[in-house]
Formats: sequence, C-alpha cells, structure tokens
Amino acid sequence: MTGPAAVVFDNDGLLLDTESVWTRAEEVLYTRRGLEFTIDHKRELVGTSAEIAGAVMERRLGEPGRAAAIVAELNELVAAELERGVEPMPGARSVLAALRERETSIALVSNSPRAFIERALELAGLTGAFEAIVSGHEVARPKPAPDAYLEACAQLGVEPAVAFALEDSPTGVAAARAAGLTVIGIPSMPGIYLEEAHHRGASLEDPEVLALLGLDEIVQPSSGFA
Repeated sequence: MTGPAAVVFDNDGLLLDTESVWTRAEEVLYTRRGLEFTIDHKRELVGTSAEIAGAVMERRLGEPGRAAAIVAELNELVAAELERGVEPMPGARSVLAALRERETSIALVSNSPRAFIERALELAGLTGAFEAIVSGHEVARPKPAPDAYLEACAQLGVEPAVAFALEDSPTGVAAARAAGLTVIGIPSMPGIYLEEAHHRGASLEDPEVLALLGLDEIVQPSSGFA
C-alpha cells in the first residue's frame, strides 16, 4: 500500500497520553466538592468540546449556570498537572517519523486550547512535528462538527477524501467522518466503542493500523512508549 496523502492526528489519548493529565485534574475538581470522579464520568467527557464538557460538569457537580467558571477552573488544574510531564502514546514517535520519511502531510486537530496543545507537544519533545495544528477553539464549531478537520486539510492543501484521521473518541470520529476523511478509531480507554470509524485498531502499533497507513514494512512495534 502507498498509504494516504495526509494523516491528521487527534491529540489527547491518541497522540499523547494527556487523557491521564485531564483525568487527574478532573479528579481534583470533583474532590474539591467532596465528590468522586468515576470512569463513567470520564467516558462522558472524552473528546468533548469545552461547551459540552461544561454543561456535563455543571450538571454532575450540581452547579447550574457555572459551566464557564467550572471549565476555567479545570483548565487551571490541567495546566498544573501537565507540568508533571507527558509521554507520547505507544508507537507515536515511530509512526510520525515514518510518515515524514514518506513525505506524507501530517496535521494535529484537537478540541483542547492551543496553549495546552503546544505545551504538551513541547514537553513530549514533538514541537515542530506537524505542518498544521488546529484547535477547536479556533474554528466556528469544535468537534463533533467537521470544521477543525476541514481547516486542517485546507492548511495542508489536500482534499479530505485522500486523508486519514486517527481518533480515540466518538466525538472525534464523528467530526472526521463529517469532514470526509477516512477514520481509524483507536480507543484510549475501556468502554469506548468507535463503531462509526471506518477501521479500528488497538493502538498506533496495531499491524492493521500500520498497514492502512502504508507503514507496515517501516514501523516495528515497540515494547513501551515510542
């Protein structure tokens, strides 16, 4: 296989292990209020926009009308947790390197704020790895709308039909499909099912994922973070 003309990565839980950063911050947010942050709460929030997450949390925390304040508080907690460090997901470095070797266009699309994205990439040693970065805060509508993916493809100069998206959440899968990309779903946590993805894999190192990207003869799976 020659692989796609472009590959667009999600960030949190797909490229970088930042979902654990968000989870620690969310746990602190709930603990401050004497509440437990459960796996079910986490599943509600994975991949969502700030607007949707705020609505969910104000309901869960019993603080109607405080969505914006809750999101702002969470963002402060996340920024602090991020400074403890972040690692790429297994296979991320080798897949990125192989795509660059093949001169495949690559972009990053995330519902997270740009400051968070750029700091996370810096801490992971991936500054400058992408030709385009699009935050959901910078387009008219964040995921699950297609806007961020359409913008990423426009910045790369490719048609969505010849691009692949790598996503770990139903929200992201919906956004990429709506934009017209071929979607590979790689869940970042148990209990998340990505039935709407065109293809599914267990990780970036999954042989089927590597084959779909045309990298199966280039990338060798590792035993840990790569």
